[in-house]
Amino acid sequence: MAKDYPASPKAQQLQESKKQRLTYILVVSALCIAFYVLGAWQNTTLPKPIGNSAITRVGCDPTAATAQSSGSVPSFGPGSGEVLDFDAHHRLTINNTDGDGELQQFPACPLNFSEYTPCEDRRRGRRFDRNMLVYRERHCPGKDEQVRCLIPAPPGYRTPFKWPRSRDYAYFNNIPHKELSIEKAVQNWIQVEGDKFKFPGGGTMFPRGADAYIDDINKLISLSDGKIRTAVDTGCGVASWGAYLLKRNIIAMSFAPRDTHEAQVQFALERGVPAIIGVMAKQRLPYPSRAFDMAHCSRCLIPWDEHDGLYLAEVDRILRPGGYWILSGPPINWKTHHRGWERTKDDLKREQDKIEDVARSLCWNKVVEKGDLSIWQKPKNHLECANIKKTYKTPHICKSDNPDAAWYTQMEACVTPLPEVSNQGEVAGGAVEKWPERAFLVPPRIKRGMIPGLDAKKFDEDKKLWEKRVAYYKRTIPIAENRYRNVMDMNANMGGFAASLVKYPVWVMNVVPVNSDRDTLGAIYERGFIGTYQDWCEAFSTYPRTYDLLHADNLFSIYQDRCDITGILLEMDRILRPEGTAIIRDTVDVLTKVQAITKRMRWESRIMDHEDGPFNPEKVLMAVKTYWTAEAEEEH
Repeated sequence: MAKDYPASPKAQQLQESKKQRLTYILVVSALCIAFYVLGAWQNTTLPKPIGNSAITRVGCDPTAATAQSSGSVPSFGPGSGEVLDFDAHHRLTINNTDGDGELQQFPACPLNFSEYTPCEDRRRGRRFDRNMLVYRERHCPGKDEQVRCLIPAPPGYRTPFKWPRSRDYAYFNNIPHKELSIEKAVQNWIQVEGDKFKFPGGGTMFPRGADAYIDDINKLISLSDGKIRTAVDTGCGVASWGAYLLKRNIIAMSFAPRDTHEAQVQFALERGVPAIIGVMAKQRLPYPSRAFDMAHCSRCLIPWDEHDGLYLAEVDRILRPGGYWILSGPPINWKTHHRGWERTKDDLKREQDKIEDVARSLCWNKVVEKGDLSIWQKPKNHLECANIKKTYKTPHICKSDNPDAAWYTQMEACVTPLPEVSNQGEVAGGAVEKWPERAFLVPPRIKRGMIPGLDAKKFDEDKKLWEKRVAYYKRTIPIAENRYRNVMDMNANMGGFAASLVKYPVWVMNVVPVNSDRDTLGAIYERGFIGTYQDWCEAFSTYPRTYDLLHADNLFSIYQDRCDITGILLEMDRILRPEGTAIIRDTVDVLTKVQAITKRMRWESRIMDHEDGPFNPEKVLMAVKTYWTAEAEEEH
């Protein structure tokens, strides 16, 4: 029988050493994992709600705070205890310091800059041709004219009313202009009631109110079945037509020039209604072809019959196949209104005949004329248009190879060709689904491979990505609490951010930079959203303090080598409302530069981790513009 022998002392020592080494490795591993989890948790923990809300007022001057409403803002500054610091690894040299070595703050502009619109400045506009309203187009300042100060809110500025009350009321101190309430008193555009403006919903051609006027349109073409979603209102006044379309799930891009009707676009945006400064002059409107389901003009004073049908040809370019053009006001129903318009019957009849002729030459079909309304429809395709063009030689078929080119591009009096189809019933370029389904389905431009680098798979991935990102944002800012109304996505890509906000009481201005690798604005419109082209080296066509939330996804990476990003941030400050929020996504290197500039702009900010965790090189800067106004004694 074999006999067991005890191990030697040396072997026992070796075995004991192995056990200790293994125990040591396990303990160290456990500690590493614990500290990693703790560190990741600390870096991704978001601000905890204060009281019953996730927001609190930041950096307000106690003397100015009494002028505000009870609105509040996200807390990112001192006292939040959640500031991330990248200075140890991301150095930035700032030369703008005073003698004490502190960053110099941007000064406040004088009060007379309170409504400054850099690219629609009326004094600069006077240098340009008045013919065809060229002087009211965009004319941006050169480098030597650019303003490097913070645009002040007027004394007594208050947080606007929340939607939907904002549709009907605005604070007088926010837009201190009584001119329209006097000039348009009979037409019920706007009324002054104490410290507020009231918007009764009237208009030049709808004194009974926009609601009743829209009901009249609905009796002629259906506005309630989801087929019509996007609209454009040319010469919008205070945008009451667009305001009352919203409850019918139709979103209108309303535009008007900065002219003698002081601040009409500013009133529209103060109401929480989409609007932009714009004019039909010589340049194309900044929208892609086949964008809008419906176009509208209610006594908009655009000479549709002149310039070889130039302006109707531009409406044709931006209308979707099968889209409608609605006209009310001169010359429609001239037999009834010619005396009130102080024009002869012959003159008005001649104008209408010319408009009818141009519409036929564009291959449009007149649907109906009833009372003060006349409605035309663009064909679904151009199969039959070739025969019509044998009769109407002008306007000719456009020879331009890019109908979407619309940034500082001259209008042409020509018919924009539609994509080819195989049969008469097919919609050129592809049909879109009814709203709201179209918001979440692959747009025809992407489905058909018309946008390089995008396909159905990437669209679906983008949709899921933005659902995840907005869920992350909601943990920090009160998106779901009716805090925001006017939202701008400054680099909209496929419109995923806007789509993820559909359930909330907001609207989104989707901006596609002209410097982007691909033009996606047409696809955004096919999803049922609105937007515009923009070069962010220039100012946006809006008034100061018109947006509650700005979102910039990798925007500064696009522009940091093209122009001064300080100018972009000052423009963001101009258009952001006091206590408004900015979300800026980019690499850490870019965001540290951005944050250094925002510290000079009276903004409070913090850099947060990416939604996927601390190891993603992209970060998110959350910032809030603090409340401040011009001093009352500055007013002259």
